[in-house]
Parts: sequence; C-alpha cells; structure tokens
Amino acid sequence: MEIKALTREYLTAALPARRRDSSKGDYGRALLICGSVGYTGAPFLAAEAAVRSGAGLVFLGVPGEIYEITAMKLNEAMPFPLPSWDGMLSERAVDEILRRLERCDVCLIGPGLGRSQGVSEVVFEVIKNCRVPLVIDADGINAVSANINILDEAACPIILTPHEGEFKRLGGDLSTGREKAALEFARARLCTLILKGSATVIAFEDGTVLRNTTGNPGMAKGGSGDVLSGVITALLGQKLSLERAVSAAVWLHGRAGDLLKEELGEYSMTPTDLVYALPRAFKELLAV
Repeated sequence: MEIKALTREYLTAALPARRRDSSKGDYGRALLICGSVGYTGAPFLAAEAAVRSGAGLVFLGVPGEIYEITAMKLNEAMPFPLPSWDGMLSERAVDEILRRLERCDVCLIGPGLGRSQGVSEVVFEVIKNCRVPLVIDADGINAVSANINILDEAACPIILTPHEGEFKRLGGDLSTGREKAALEFARARLCTLILKGSATVIAFEDGTVLRNTTGNPGMAKGGSGDVLSGVITALLGQKLSLERAVSAAVWLHGRAGDLLKEELGEYSMTPTDLVYALPRAFKELLAV
C-alpha cells in the first residue's frame, strides 16, 4: 500500500480558474440537510463553509422548529423548513428532500441532525435515491452505523467523514493502522472514506491513500467537522473530480486552521474562525 502525502505541491492545479463569462449556475447547486433543536450551529457552519468554498447556490433544509433561527443567521445560503417531530426531521421530510435533490449537483446530510427513527429513515431514503455525490457526516454516519448494509443500496458516489469513534461504530478496525483500516473499508463499501484526526487519512476505493499534512490541535472543537463537510460539498458541486475535490477540501480545511494558529493560537480559534480563514487558504492554493 502506497501512502501519498497530501501537500500543496500534490494539489498543483487542483482548483481551476473561473471563466470570465460564468454565472452562479456554473458552480453547482448544493443541497444540505442539517440541524435540529439545540444544534443550530452545524447547519450554519456547513452552509457558510460551502458558500466560502465557491458553491454557486446553497440550499439548506432544516427542521421547521429551527428554520427562523437558521434564516436569521444566513445571508447567502437559502434555508427552507422541513417536516419534523420533537425538534428533529421526520420521515415526512423525505418527499421534499428528494424533489429538491433532482435539481441539485451534490448533497450533504448529517451535521447536527440528532438521532431518531425519523432521522434514520430520511438518511436511508436519501442514500437509496440520490444520484449525485453524497457526503455523509456526523449524525448521518450514526444512522448508517445502525444499518451499514444500506450503503450497498447506494447508486451514487458516497463520501463518509468519520472521526475514529464514528469509524469504529461503522465497523472499522483500527488495529491494523489508520491508513490500512481506511483503505479496507473504502474498498469493501465502495466509497470514499475521510478518517478525520491528526494527519487525516483519505482512502479511495481505487486504492489511493492520502495522508494530510495540514491542521493542528486547535481545530479539535465541536463544529470543525461541519466546516469540512461544507467545503467538500461545495467543491464536489463544482464538478471537480472526486479525488481532486476531496483532497483539496481536506488540505484547505487544515490550512485554514494553521493560518488561525499563527494568528490566534491553538486555544482561541473557533470553527467560525475557520470559515472566515478559508479565503486565505484558497488564495494560497490557487497561487500554486
């Protein structure tokens, strides 16, 4: 197994220059399904990160109970309410989500959704019906961990973004080492796996394994993963190749954290700071 270092040099020309005659429709329609009562930060962070990462249009579905809060937080992303029960999505949200999915180029599901039977039903139906790249994060992963075989029913590229605890719940075996474990899982489940943590590992089903070289312990705060999932979603929606989009997103996310370490220190940086540091990370990568 060859493990490649994910460096700025590895990502040379990863991000194409934008055409002068382009419009918002050229940069992807992203659908994000996030949030629940008590977890209004996750949809904000994911949506803001997607906007900051160049997505043309960002649609954000949230439970009806938190729609007004979410709408007040966001200016560019477009939130909409979905049917819910007890503060979390209900299975009645499926029809509206699938209707919107038909007009989108990429989907993210999971950040802040909470855990319930209704949430699990929504996640499973999206996996079975999605036809564009699908990023599954956080509580989306928790739903999948209770029914891992649902991944066999997917008809679209699946990108999973677990930390080590979530990876173990998915059935991953870390005793062989992070890189080998990630690759074995990606091959077995025909997906892309981003195993988050110190030196995040990316494993693709074709056997490519990357170890990230950016990031620091200051990013170890709730919400940092939501920012990463938003960046991944935005780049996939802009029709970059799977490897290019995922690897660039992981590097950029870590580089934004490294810039904040220099500016604020590891103790005081926040996930919101990460969102606003992304432009500087993008400028560095585009300059390669």
